[in-house]
Amino acid sequence: MTSVPTIRRKTWPWEKKGGVAEHKFFLLFVYLLASLIYYPYVQEGTFSYELFRVGSSAGIFLAVYAVKVRRTLLIFAILLAIPAALQRYLLFRADAGVFSVLGTLLNFAFDVFIVVLMFRRVFAEQQVRSETIFGAICIYLLIGYSFASIYAALDNLQPRAFYFDPVTNLQTVHNRFDFIYYSFATMTSMGAAGITPVTRQARSFTIIETTLGVLYLAVLIARLMADYRVSSLPRPGPTHDKSL
Repeated sequence: MTSVPTIRRKTWPWEKKGGVAEHKFFLLFVYLLASLIYYPYVQEGTFSYELFRVGSSAGIFLAVYAVKVRRTLLIFAILLAIPAALQRYLLFRADAGVFSVLGTLLNFAFDVFIVVLMFRRVFAEQQVRSETIFGAICIYLLIGYSFASIYAALDNLQPRAFYFDPVTNLQTVHNRFDFIYYSFATMTSMGAAGITPVTRQARSFTIIETTLGVLYLAVLIARLMADYRVSSLPRPGPTHDKSL
């Protein structure tokens, strides 16, 4: 009786153990951190501006790639990713009118969806690895970006929601980076010098972000780091009774 030869599927480089597939959160962390570093040097109308718009759109799909979900959720994530990517590429300024508000809200919906999926995946793992820590840091950074979208949309709907001190804010037109700066300064309790929330809605979102930022670092990140240190300790080997 002849045996039927088995056909092995080709294993792609990103599917191999130790490849890109096992470092998705690390790649997303590098991208988010690089965006914060590169953003202040972007000037509208230059090649760096166009490059940054393309990179921002690509980062949307990198976030989808980093989250391992079922096919139905993946389709929904891609449907949210398309308008979010277009918003970052076509309507990048925070003062572009009604379409900018709609695009900003869609971008915020995508960020919240990705944050929820990443939160479920990161904090459901039994063993805490370095990739788990990077995933938790990515959630923290994405929360900052999400609140920046809220502040940008709120500034469009309420032009006097925030007061920008002309002494410390040289530009007359506010862009997204101003709200990213305000968001992360608020979340880390550092305080954004030169930007003050004026309306009740702006102050309310500021309080919510400050509370979430402090609790996330003090409770969740601290818990993961403690579990990571425990899991990285060498396990004792089997003991033998010498009396036998």
